[in-house]
Amino acid sequence: MKDFKKYYIIPATPEQIYLALTNTLTIQLWTGDPAEMSTVPGSEFSMWNGNISGKNLEFEENRKVVQQWYFDGEDEASIVTIILHPHKKGTSVELRHTNIPDEVYEEFAEGWSTMYFGQLKEFYKD
Repeated sequence: MKDFKKYYIIPATPEQIYLALTNTLTIQLWTGDPAEMSTVPGSEFSMWNGNISGKNLEFEENRKVVQQWYFDGEDEASIVTIILHPHKKGTSVELRHTNIPDEVYEEFAEGWSTMYFGQLKEFYKD
């Protein structure tokens, strides 16, 4: 199991990014795929046609999202923590993803930059 941490600069306010991470319709706009999301702790979520799914653990409006991502057959929970910091160019997004199975680590590290935050950055670019 490995951990991944990275910062991304997105040209949008923390409020806009929080909405893009927590609102089903907004998620569908920037991913282009069906999604299920709720800001109720303990609720299940699904993105990219179910390729990413898990449980919502904690929310701090316009600042923080904590989720458990599901990996079949793993004993330890894989936790994603996204913290939003105001930045002169929009928002500095602090990502921490813990307990990623070794066999999918490279795929997920790349996916965070190209798919997840890459698409979100593209969605908000001028």
